[in-house]
Amino acid sequence: MARVYRINILEDQLKRLTMKVLDIRQAVIVSNDGFVVAAYPTGVKDNRDSVNSPQVAAMAATLVALGDQTLDRLAKGEMKRLLIEGDDGAIIVYPINRQAALAALVTDSAKMGLTLHEIARAAANLAKTI
Repeated sequence: MARVYRINILEDQLKRLTMKVLDIRQAVIVSNDGFVVAAYPTGVKDNRDSVNSPQVAAMAATLVALGDQTLDRLAKGEMKRLLIEGDDGAIIVYPINRQAALAALVTDSAKMGLTLHEIARAAANLAKTI
């Protein structure tokens, strides 16, 4: 009987997300320490964006920490999501739980409402696995 590891389940969930929303170029589950828990595509450097999963993980963990500190300082509650848009795309970060978050790199042509909705659903499903 073949063994199924948690990492395989997480990567499969990320793959399904990127196949459902084609404007998501990369999806990474990051720990609050900035380490990659799982990523899709796995271990591939995206030459279009010149970033890899460890870079995205480190940046996303830093953004989550800053977002949490800012909201705490302003007494605005828990962070629901973080969205940073640029001319050529965006990064969207959704907390999964207190230890991890889902970060997605999306194209500039993404339909943000649909993309945010699907990433939120994926984060909720990932919380059940993690």
